[in-house]
Amino acid sequence: MAADALRLEGVACARGERVLFEGLDVCVAAGGIAWLRGANGQGKTTLLRTLAGLSAPIAGRISRTGVVAGWPLLYLAHANGLKDDLTAFESLRFLLRLGGHDLPAPRIDAALDRFGVADRRDAPVRTLSQGQRRRVALARLATSDAPALWLLDEPYDALDAEGSARLDAVLAAHAERGGIVVLTSHLPLAIAEPRPQLVELVGLAPVAA
Repeated sequence: MAADALRLEGVACARGERVLFEGLDVCVAAGGIAWLRGANGQGKTTLLRTLAGLSAPIAGRISRTGVVAGWPLLYLAHANGLKDDLTAFESLRFLLRLGGHDLPAPRIDAALDRFGVADRRDAPVRTLSQGQRRRVALARLATSDAPALWLLDEPYDALDAEGSARLDAVLAAHAERGGIVVLTSHLPLAIAEPRPQLVELVGLAPVAA
């Protein structure tokens, strides 16, 4: 088993009184991409929130070992978190500052360009399409150049084929530099290297649920 990894041992999660799944054992090594799959209501978002420390499992253990223990964590929820009255540039800068990153303008511009929305830099968020908003939110990923744990809830939502290809490239580059990605997606993943590790939540729900 990898020394540098995210590990889940016998993890169970619930929403309210309902147990969503139990007995989940997963090891995602540094440089890996884990793809959470399951039906709606199966607990994918709950698991991501648990990994982010926003809720606690009802059973089992979650740990980060080796160098992974000291990595920063980035959780991008299904909502984009952009402010309608700010421009794309201002909104991305605001999100970065919330995360403790006050980056120079050229780096923010480069991130917007990486996701193909540099031409919408000064456009108010309220004028952007859903796909453009998603790209601006995802541009946070392109500002990172160090290994980290990324937790992404439906990052491909509202993206067209070209936007999806840009995201694929960013995720693959993050894994190549040793980072870890855990994501949910209803769409098949096109990332060839590293091959995503499939984590199925189907069949882990207790009979009583």
